[in-house]
Amino acid sequence: MASLKAEFVLLAALWGASFLFMRIGGAEFGTWATAGVRVAVASMFLCPILWWRARWPELRRHAAPILFVGLLNSALPFAFYAYAVQSISTGLTAILNATAPLMGALVAWWWLRDRPGGARALGLVIGFLGVVLLSWNKVGPGVGDSGWAVLACLGATFCYGLAASFTKKYLTGVHPLVTATGSQLGAALVLAWPTVHYWPAVTPGAAAWGSLVALGILCTGIAYILFFRLIDKAGPSKAMTVTFLIPVFALLYGALLLNEPVTLQMLLGGVVVLCGVAFALGVVRPVRNR
Repeated sequence: MASLKAEFVLLAALWGASFLFMRIGGAEFGTWATAGVRVAVASMFLCPILWWRARWPELRRHAAPILFVGLLNSALPFAFYAYAVQSISTGLTAILNATAPLMGALVAWWWLRDRPGGARALGLVIGFLGVVLLSWNKVGPGVGDSGWAVLACLGATFCYGLAASFTKKYLTGVHPLVTATGSQLGAALVLAWPTVHYWPAVTPGAAAWGSLVALGILCTGIAYILFFRLIDKAGPSKAMTVTFLIPVFALLYGALLLNEPVTLQMLLGGVVVLCGVAFALGVVRPVRNR
């Protein structure tokens, strides 16, 4: 049990750090190259593990849908976040990332006809009220790039929702390591042209390169392995509760290492979003009178 809790906290710490690394690396690499280098590094890290586990034949059998998942679950979201963290704080980006389970529930309702029950529906309402609170004064005319950054974060979580439903419909039973590795390869293929086309004219420095290597190995490759271990040991619902800890680490990293302010609006909006996610995931349920 102690080992499981340690892996859970480590996963949250790694995913929380991803926004920090994107901010540092993205400042020199730009949006597309940041996302492209991230998935390329992750692919190079995961492919030998897949080979060692003798799972390449399974990847070949399901290549087409898995590669498409790479577009939805990595290529587009990673590019959206790489863009967003250059305009809004890493903490706010991480809080908006926590809406992924809400988007997943909405997409499953629309696509798979998986209608949410009373508690999950309440969670959707609460969660999106939190999004409104977070994005107040940030979306609309005259607010600059911050509005587009908020929309990019929500676009990323919507992509995650689509990827989850697509995976459930077409890839049920496929080993998670196969899906993880194949999706990174697919994302690398999708991002190859924009990465080359938008490669920075000025050679990025060591700190930017180090950030993207860490982003690919730690926050993508190792984080995927930890996440799938948690799914195997604790089940998908409990594994998804890592969502609650990611913003905590991201806010901490941003405040300590980037001197980002933590505002009352962010804290209140974050609490409301996480309350909504808690209901949507079934972590908490409304009290019923007996």
